[in-house]
Amino acid sequence: MAGYTGIVLADGYGAYDALARAGPGFTLAHCWAHVRRKLIEAEPHYPDPCRTALELIGQLYAVEREVPVLPAAAAVETAPDLLALRSRLRHERSRPIVAEIQRWALAERALPESSLGKAISYLLGLWPGLTRFLDDPRIPLDNNRTERGLRGVVLGRKNHYGSRSTRGTHVAALFYSLIESAKLCGVDPKRYLLAAIRAALADRTAVTLPHTLLD
Repeated sequence: MAGYTGIVLADGYGAYDALARAGPGFTLAHCWAHVRRKLIEAEPHYPDPCRTALELIGQLYAVEREVPVLPAAAAVETAPDLLALRSRLRHERSRPIVAEIQRWALAERALPESSLGKAISYLLGLWPGLTRFLDDPRIPLDNNRTERGLRGVVLGRKNHYGSRSTRGTHVAALFYSLIESAKLCGVDPKRYLLAAIRAALADRTAVTLPHTLLD
């Protein structure tokens, strides 16, 4: 990802922090779903404090549901009204909820190596990235959609034991990206691949991306 500029929404994997420090155009946001999972894991042992935090996170998602979903095929810049609404709701409704979550995390006492202690440490350690969505309406609360898109990669890896070569890995990454992009655009992947192949056969310099097939 050297030279990448834009927003990356990720879990707490440390490599992303290094990339964010290396590039001024690299904006790192963190995923609330991963925080929620940590709390769910701790909930059987610490039901009351975890329930409080999970209810607050649930309120964040409730605010997000008040904004119509932006079609995946559309660039966010084409929906200024939706972005303005999301920005306003986040400022008026989400920001106080986030402040309450922070107060909860700072006030709660737990052993560092306990499941609750680890969940709180995870949350506070990622706090700048977790709150970045408040100032940028383009950033979603989580990267669940991306993780669902990677499910095919994981299943394929188990079934055909990887790509067997560096070139094979690059080709697989290219096709996985194009196919998942087609799905996000609402374009049938088979239809897209056929159109791209036919265009390339007619003109070797042709580049056909999924969104160009939208009616």
